[in-house]
Amino acid sequence: MANVQIPDALLVKSYVAGDENALATLINRHQSKIYGFIYSKVNDRDTSDDIFQDTFIKVIKTLKSHSYNEEGKFLPWVMRIAHNLIVDHFRRNKKMPMFRETEEFSIFSIMSDNVPNIEAKMIAAQVENDLQKLILELPADQREVLMMRIYQDLSFKEISEQTGVSINTALGRMRYALMNLRKIIEKHQIILTN
Repeated sequence: MANVQIPDALLVKSYVAGDENALATLINRHQSKIYGFIYSKVNDRDTSDDIFQDTFIKVIKTLKSHSYNEEGKFLPWVMRIAHNLIVDHFRRNKKMPMFRETEEFSIFSIMSDNVPNIEAKMIAAQVENDLQKLILELPADQREVLMMRIYQDLSFKEISEQTGVSINTALGRMRYALMNLRKIIEKHQIILTN
């Protein structure tokens, strides 16, 4: 019989109740998606490592202080934390204090099977690679808007100015790009999370 996946909400409860392995399971389950998201925004391995680690330091602190109340929405909550840390990073004008892997603390040291950092990087690189190949299948106008929005982090106003189309047209192209990307992902049966 196949292993039934324990829901995130249950793992969060187990971790809060003292089961350290529950957090390791959550990190393992979502790390490629979270790391891939961070890397797509900052495009730098070291900075992505730092933000990924900081994200989970914040997750741990919030869970340990019993102030987590996002019942059943663990991944979107973690993604919001990661997004806020990315915004903070850019606000600091790319002068990010470097929280390198140290003997005192490493996010991976709390994981039961001690997944090496390189593996997380490889997973993220693979997701990134797959996504870029899929994006190439989009019509040129949709691909342009998607790349400007996701990889250059431009606003729709900036995209509209640079492409010479109205904001509504830019928004429409982005919407169609995402719909088409979803169809392409289904067609290729690609699973972007582990």
